[in-house]
This record gives sequence, C-alpha cells and structure tokens, in this order.
Amino acid sequence: MQTIGLIGGMSFESSAVYYRLINEMVRERLGGLASADLLMHSVNFDEIVAMQKAGDWDAAANRLGDVALHLQIAGARCMLICTNTMHLIADQVASRISVPLIHIIDETAKSLKAAGRKRPLLLATRYTMEHGFYADRMKRLGVDIAVPEAADRTAVHDIIFNELCAGKVLESSRDKLLQIIERERAKGADSIILGCTEICLILDPNDLPLPGFDTTEIHARVAVEFALADEVVEETVAA
Repeated sequence: MQTIGLIGGMSFESSAVYYRLINEMVRERLGGLASADLLMHSVNFDEIVAMQKAGDWDAAANRLGDVALHLQIAGARCMLICTNTMHLIADQVASRISVPLIHIIDETAKSLKAAGRKRPLLLATRYTMEHGFYADRMKRLGVDIAVPEAADRTAVHDIIFNELCAGKVLESSRDKLLQIIERERAKGADSIILGCTEICLILDPNDLPLPGFDTTEIHARVAVEFALADEVVEETVAA
C-alpha cells in the first residue's frame, strides 16, 4: 500500500471526512481491520483564509508547497490538497514535489464525462465559482460548468464559511441550497458539483433533484485507487 499525503485543515471539518472516507474505502477493499497508510498535515485555516481575502495566492502557494514537500519527505507517495478552492494554486504546489498531486478538478471532470453530464452546476466558495480557474480547467477537459446568480453565489459562500466550516449544519441553509439548485435546473443545469469539500456535510449527492457529484468522495476514491494499485496487481496474479 502506498502512503497517501493529505494537505488538510481547510477546513478541518472536511479533512475529517477525507480521513474517514479513505479509511472506509481501504477497509472495504481489503477487509478485516485494514486501514489506510496516510499522512496528514493540517494547517491553521485562519491563516489561509487571511491569504485568500488578501488575494495573496503566492503566499498560500508557498505555505502549501512547504507542507507538500514535508509530507513527501515523510514518505507520502501521492498528494491531495483537501479543498477545492486551494486548487487555484495546485500547479505551484505540484511543482515543489516529485510525487503525483491528484487534482480534484481533473478527477471530477472525468466522473462527469463518464456519466455523460454536459452542464453541471458548481456550488462552491466565491473564490472557486468566480475566480475562473475552476471553469477554465473544466472547459479544457471538455466540461462547461454553470454557476448560480450573484446573490445565490453569496449565499452559498456564506453557508460554507459561516456555517459548515464552523461545524454548523442548518436545515434552513439546506433548503436555501435546494432552492438554488431548482432555479438553475430550470435554466438547464443537468447535474450538481458539490464543489466545496464541506458541502457534503449538508447535501447528500444521492438525494438531490439532479445527479450529484461529491468532489470529496471522488478525490478520496482516486487516492485509494492509487494507494492500492499494487494490492490489486498482487490479487490478480495470485488468482
């Protein structure tokens, strides 16, 4: 089993989901008391948020790049940035290491294309919905995304930062998100990207008006596939 490196803490609420999902997936694949071989460095999210608000993405890239390098030195054989927003600087982080960085946008695009979805609605932080890096990379990969109207983008962003990142899951906010989804479905959205790793705390991708794609689950699953590739080969040879 290869060691998975997790750059977490953004927020720790979703990092805990990564930890649980990865371990559950490994146990499901290997059985018994099997669990993942992984390393996590959880940063102080307050410091990262300050960099986001200041637009100081270079400082954020340096910070996460240092973390990625330390995880590689400690033995990680692949790397995950456990948040969608900070994939804005994924290329800079990847340039600091020699192990693969599993890119959450790339893997989500593969899942969408495999399912034949052509116009997914992105629900995410304001940075992810408005900065352009997410839409541009998706477009290069053959997926055209939709985003909510400005007022709805603000509502989604506030639910993420003011509630989900603080451990609050409110039924009223779930209803608000479902209303946003309905408005965008009427405009032609054919699926939903849970494009913030905390949104799975409030929305079940399997219980939405449109097919849901949980980026946290997708990201975790691909990491497990990478980590267990040798075990799969060994099982095949033994059979």
